[in-house]
Amino acid sequence: MKAKDIMNKDVISVKEEDKVEDLVKIMLNSGISGVPVVDDNGSVVGIVSETDLIYPEKSLHLPAFIPILDGIVFLESFKKLEREIKKMTAYRVKDVMNKKVITVKEDTEVERIVNILLDKKINRVPVVDDENKLVGIITRSNILRHIY
Repeated sequence: MKAKDIMNKDVISVKEEDKVEDLVKIMLNSGISGVPVVDDNGSVVGIVSETDLIYPEKSLHLPAFIPILDGIVFLESFKKLEREIKKMTAYRVKDVMNKKVITVKEDTEVERIVNILLDKKINRVPVVDDENKLVGIITRSNILRHIY
C-alpha cells in the first residue's frame, strides 16, 4: 500500500503571508491540528501545528550574560532569543511555521510513512509530487483507518 492509496487529497493549506489569526480560525473550524504552508506555485514551504500556535504561552528564556567593561557578553545565542520573541509575537504564518518540513511522495510505502511519523514524533506528513507541489496529506488518523 502506498501514500496515494490512503492520503487525504482534499488538503487545507495556507500561505506564508496569511494572518495567524485566520490560520487559527481555519484550523478550529475544520477540526484539524496542522496545516501545510505553500507558496504561490503550490509548493510546500512549511508546516504549522497546534504546538507552533500555542508558543506565545511559553515562558521566555532570557539568555545568561555577564557584564564586562560596561558591556554585556551573552553566554548563549542571542539569535535564539530573537527567534523566540518573533514566534511569540507572530502576526503572519511565516513567523510561526516550521520550515523543515518532512514530505513524502505518492509512491512512498505506508510502512515507511508510519516509521517517519513515529521516529520524527510528528502527526502529519504532506504528500508532494516530483516538483514539491502539495497533492495530499497523511495523518495518524489516515494510518489508523488503513490498519483497522
